[in-house]
Amino acid sequence: MANSINRRCPFCGHHGTITEDRFSHAIHRFEHGNKHGMQAFETSVFVCPNEACREYTLMAELADTKWNGSTREYATADPKANWELIPPGAYKQFPSYVPAPILADYREACLIRELSPKASATLARRCLQGMIRDFWGVAKSRLVDEIDALRVKVDALTWDAIDAVRSIGNIGAHMEKDINLVVEVDPDEAGLLIGLIETLITEWYVNRHERERRMARLVDVAKEKKDAKSGI
Repeated sequence: MANSINRRCPFCGHHGTITEDRFSHAIHRFEHGNKHGMQAFETSVFVCPNEACREYTLMAELADTKWNGSTREYATADPKANWELIPPGAYKQFPSYVPAPILADYREACLIRELSPKASATLARRCLQGMIRDFWGVAKSRLVDEIDALRVKVDALTWDAIDAVRSIGNIGAHMEKDINLVVEVDPDEAGLLIGLIETLITEWYVNRHERERRMARLVDVAKEKKDAKSGI
């Protein structure tokens, strides 16, 4: 492994260079008569360089490997299995001000996407409905009607993206039914729903929070200047 590596922390989103004092890598090779031959189990640990975070990420992968007599070293094939152990699964970390039920559904949808795409899609649809109701105050009997009501509330590009996902195969067919109905979808379709959820959480909750923070700071600065002048 290189002496340093550039990566994004899955906890805080910080992009930075991780030096060798903040990562470690180990390989455990085993055979013991198993039918697959020599295996290599590799683990990697990264610690976020952001002092406000300093969380660690733990990953593992499994690959076939064999001894190369001419080079006097092991030759390892491409990984045949990967695990993201900490944090579990490939989901993004969002701030705690995003409603907890929405984050819970989003994370579970990510974790089970490959194992059960239809369950993942069901959770993602529920997450979408939860955001529409919480953020926009739109509540109707069917998710499809709630999405239609957003047309006059969001920008055209955002609504087109939501409608585009709604139009895909079985996802679209089941937008008009109970959100808890299990939908027959493949992992790629479930991934599109998850991608939509991530985009909307960022555009609705994160961007609103950042705007409010900037506006509050402007008010504070203006007040400080006003107080300073009145004190002259």
